[in-house]
Amino acid sequence: MWLWGMSITCEFWFAFSWVFDQLPKLCPVNRVTDLTVLKDRFESPNLCNPKGRSDLPGIDVFVSTADPEKEPPLVTANTILSILAVDYPVEKLACYLSDDGGALLTFEALAETASFARIWVPFCRKHNIEPRNPEAYFEQKRNFLKNKIRLDFVRERRRVKREYDEFKVRINSLPESIRRRSDAYNAHEELRAKKKQMEMGGSTAEPVKVPKATWMSDGSHWPGTWTSGEPDHSRGDHAGIIQAMLAPPNAEPVFGVEADGENLIDSTEVDVRLPMLVYVSREKRPGYDHNKKAGAMNALVRTSAIMSNGPFILNLDCDHYIYNSLALREGMCFMLDRGGDRICYVQFPQRFEGIDPNDRYANHNTVFFDVAMRALDGLQGPMYVGTGCIFRRTALYGFSPPRATEHHGWFGSRKIKLCLRKPKVAKKVDDEIALPINGDHNDDDADIESLLLPKRFGNSTSLAASIPVAEYQGRLLQDLQGKGNQGRPPGSLAVPREPLDAATVAEAISVISCFYEDKTEWGKRVGWIYGSVTEDVVTGYRMHNRGWRSVYCVTKRDAFRGTAPINLTDRLHQVLRWATGSVEIFFSRNNALLASRRMKFLQRVAYFNVGMYPFTSMFLLVYCILPAVSLFSGQFIVQSLSISFLIYLLAITVTLCMLALLEIKWSGITLHDWWRNEQFWVIGGTSAHPAAVLQGLLKVIAGVDISFTLTSKSATPEDGDDQFAELYEVKWSFLMVPPITIMMVNVIAIAVGVARTMYSPFPQWSRLIGGVFFSLWVLSHLYPFAKGLMGRRGKVSTIVFLWSGLISLIISLLWVYISPPSGRQDYMKFQFP
Repeated sequence: MWLWGMSITCEFWFAFSWVFDQLPKLCPVNRVTDLTVLKDRFESPNLCNPKGRSDLPGIDVFVSTADPEKEPPLVTANTILSILAVDYPVEKLACYLSDDGGALLTFEALAETASFARIWVPFCRKHNIEPRNPEAYFEQKRNFLKNKIRLDFVRERRRVKREYDEFKVRINSLPESIRRRSDAYNAHEELRAKKKQMEMGGSTAEPVKVPKATWMSDGSHWPGTWTSGEPDHSRGDHAGIIQAMLAPPNAEPVFGVEADGENLIDSTEVDVRLPMLVYVSREKRPGYDHNKKAGAMNALVRTSAIMSNGPFILNLDCDHYIYNSLALREGMCFMLDRGGDRICYVQFPQRFEGIDPNDRYANHNTVFFDVAMRALDGLQGPMYVGTGCIFRRTALYGFSPPRATEHHGWFGSRKIKLCLRKPKVAKKVDDEIALPINGDHNDDDADIESLLLPKRFGNSTSLAASIPVAEYQGRLLQDLQGKGNQGRPPGSLAVPREPLDAATVAEAISVISCFYEDKTEWGKRVGWIYGSVTEDVVTGYRMHNRGWRSVYCVTKRDAFRGTAPINLTDRLHQVLRWATGSVEIFFSRNNALLASRRMKFLQRVAYFNVGMYPFTSMFLLVYCILPAVSLFSGQFIVQSLSISFLIYLLAITVTLCMLALLEIKWSGITLHDWWRNEQFWVIGGTSAHPAAVLQGLLKVIAGVDISFTLTSKSATPEDGDDQFAELYEVKWSFLMVPPITIMMVNVIAIAVGVARTMYSPFPQWSRLIGGVFFSLWVLSHLYPFAKGLMGRRGKVSTIVFLWSGLISLIISLLWVYISPPSGRQDYMKFQFP
């Protein structure tokens, strides 16, 4: 009965979690865009825009990096180049790089990138290059002459390729160049200090203390992080820095010149303008909680609001580049279409490069991105996954969606009353910020709201003034707005952008100070939300909780591509971070059980499942041990393998297989992808997920803080290097102990079961096969994990042998203690059921 009880308890939980996983999949959606309609409506001459200037709203692109050692500058540079060359109006685009490490290496690499962009971007525009990441483009195996008709293409490609190779050498030589330069300047400063000491009558034997500074190329101290980590110049203690690498472009196109000694390509027919490019490193000081990536993103939100104030924001990780140059236009199709003003963000699927062909650890995650996310798109929208997402700026500011607050049912919604206001200010309603839309506005309201603005957004008047401008520029056109007629007139955005001046930059620096967010709502209701290692999920949840919708944009050609950790240990730690964030969400006010009435029921179920799934690991651990316990004890979860039990088991199995095939059919994934996902669900559920539950409980009960190291981004392998070398590298982690234990227990149990049956006077092989089958089923799910422990060519790490031997010894002693041998007579009487 005890074995049956354990099995039934686990089965009940699995059924419960399976239902919660399946419910949000009832309404999958596929969407298609028409870019010709976007061009006709926003970039064609008309009465309001006779010159045909672009009437598209501005987009600010955020790229985040934190450590140039783990995130190679060349990877970040290629991402920046793909952004600068994207097919979107140049004057409407601005790119911001957040360097949370404050490293001079990143700063100078960005300066080199800006210089190379003057060659790369015109080349991409002239010859319609795809992808516009130079590393990815030049490493393509396909025929690069396909669909190319210009006679000068081959010559110009050869020149640009040579220039890119030199660019890579300059980037790779920067660390050594900075070190040599700093050593030379520091030696000079030390000589000056000694000379001054001698002039003042000091002894030459006394050591001279000169700080080991990091020097810029112009001979001045770098205000960010120094290699020596001196006070005011360490990773957690340095000044804020903003530098515009590329100034805002002119409103009118600027065409290039013919090819000559200085110009590599003929750009007489190409617009050579470049989007604005800004380096940002926020101020950090001891004693302040800087809130990791979420804090860096919020600093960029404030900086960009003052410098460019694009009504839409695209955020990318430093290793995720734009693979489809039309991706931004496809995202804007949803934001600017009818009903688009209720969309808070457009999420694109994550696609990865550099994954081993067999995808051993399910790095592509296709079941999530092609099944779960498409299904959520039929509800209130997909979750925010941290990168490859276009936001509406006003949604990030914590405003509620326009027109009406709605109470959503399972699939539909019903409107309830909403107090509307004029779009000059914001008003707080029920612990949220309601974006004013229309209606009259009196002086008393203006006085109250002006007093509340500093509490919400800080004391920057420029930031406060930018909010209604961003809201207006993000509106739909009047002919799409409907009967409310609160849209903007056509051609209202076809105007030049104001130039950047010193006062604007100074104001932008003030909003990235470490104390700016004190006593404000940044990180609480405004911007990226703090308090979780998975700030992306929480930020998206808060928007859906206010009634916003989101959209999943799956493009025919991948919109973005990035890298993923293919090493087993790195992958497990990545999953551990995600699962720990889910446990934090479950025990916080962001639990979907506490969601508002504005969130649809099935959307709430999906978010509840996000916080609940790590707890399934506790039952999964027991379930993976049950077959071994059956073989050890000579018992089974049922009294006998009857026909009725086998028929029931077969019916359940066939039903689950049919549902899996149905998902595979409508989502377009392969059976291999689905099976890899099943395998890694067991691997993660027996390793990272239990550790996440433990860490989450320790944080909730004991207040133990959770910290994670930055996931290393792999640089592009050089010629001759093994592209998948990291796949075979064995890095020991205690997360590996539970899966190794499960494998050893099941292997030993199979051996014990076979031995008992072979030496039994009445062997019952049919019953043995039943127990062995379930143990082999567990081992088949853990096969990729076992293969990862083997390393290259089956060479098992010594630490794996040690742990396996220790676990085997413990199991043997434990079994002898529980069931000691009672002699040959009793042993012969044993019958295996």
